[in-house]
Amino acid sequence: MDLLPALEAAKIYHTNYVRNSRAIGVMWAVFTICFVIITVVVFIQPYWIGDSVNTPQAGYFGLFHYCIGNALTSELTCKGSVLDFASIPSPAFRTAMFFVGTSMLLIVGTMVCFSLFFFCNAGNVYRICAWMQLASAVLMVMGCMIYPDGWDSPEVKRMCGQRTDKYSLGNCTVRWAYILAIISILDALLLAFLSFTLGNRQDKLLPDDFEVEGAGKS
Repeated sequence: MDLLPALEAAKIYHTNYVRNSRAIGVMWAVFTICFVIITVVVFIQPYWIGDSVNTPQAGYFGLFHYCIGNALTSELTCKGSVLDFASIPSPAFRTAMFFVGTSMLLIVGTMVCFSLFFFCNAGNVYRICAWMQLASAVLMVMGCMIYPDGWDSPEVKRMCGQRTDKYSLGNCTVRWAYILAIISILDALLLAFLSFTLGNRQDKLLPDDFEVEGAGKS
């Protein structure tokens, strides 16, 4: 008889534990979807670096697409395509595009893995997603670090001035897409940590037959 209050308390604790874990899991999934949107925007948008009031030409550069102003007409001439490597002005830009693009695909793959929750052990799915998010963060770091190595290309110097060099923007400025890419690294690390934590919590959940076994012993 003395075991009944303890079993009831354990049942309540188990119910709350499962409910909290599911709530955190839903929050993690929502933030992961938001992170997918961020990485897609970072990859597509050509606003990693751009002109300022002191630059010889107006324009902006992304990972593969860029626009530079015409000195005579002041109209922007845009070039660069993700499918045409030759149109990308620097090998460093191409390498950065590869790393950031792979990072984006990994995060999209994490969202696709949500369907595995219906077929596989939740703890294992969380761990798979955690490793994918961690790898995505590492690839994004490499892309952000390599990208400035291409700032010495003739096209960038045409917009930013001859003082522009590797890891030195001259008269140009860093734009919001590059800043968002750096912020996304921290986001990926936090999501990976949360995913590892959720995976470990799944292993600590009491089995579904806990109440039946307890009732049998009483």
